[in-house]
Amino acid sequence: MNSILRYIWFEIFVKGVVLVVLGLNIRNRCRLHRHKQIILVANHNSHLDTLVLMSLFPYKEMNNIRPVAAMDYFLENPVRRWFAEKIVRIVPLSRHLRSVRVDPLKSCSDALKEGYSLILYPEGTRGNPEKLKDFKTGISHLLKRFPDIVVVPVFMHGLGKALPKGEFLLVPFYCDIFVGEPFFWQGDRVEFMETLNQSMNDLAKQGDFKAWN
Repeated sequence: MNSILRYIWFEIFVKGVVLVVLGLNIRNRCRLHRHKQIILVANHNSHLDTLVLMSLFPYKEMNNIRPVAAMDYFLENPVRRWFAEKIVRIVPLSRHLRSVRVDPLKSCSDALKEGYSLILYPEGTRGNPEKLKDFKTGISHLLKRFPDIVVVPVFMHGLGKALPKGEFLLVPFYCDIFVGEPFFWQGDRVEFMETLNQSMNDLAKQGDFKAWN
């Protein structure tokens, strides 16, 4: 039953909203499909981000992709939790771990070991529309464990206006997706973060967009 609901949700509802209500302009989409397993890294401005990113993949590939999301947000509501776990199939990540004995990246590591691809937002939380925040270094620790898995940077523009943080009314707004060149862990955390940040900044500049007011 869950697989049927998942198919209806993504193939009919989500892709319908993305294609009809929003509309996407995607650059270099082929870069998403060069590798069997990836860690897709993107900026985060809206609840739409994950749905739009997953809609970029055919349904068979989508089944192998799981977004990493804050566990505490979904625990607040049992319906939201069921939907996140069974339909979207998130990899839950706790933002409030305090014990040094608990590995905060265990859920992500387990998913990668099982062969899943991940969607990650290194900014940590949704930011202001179309403004990049500094990336947290947790992703570098994850890639150090899995150096053979490729990183694919993706910059999204427009979704922060289509459904901003704290809003629930969808505003039709044409959105742009920029897919960067895939790259691997380079063996050094500082170098990796510099490469990632530079890749995202370069993608952000490609559209030559004016700043939001």
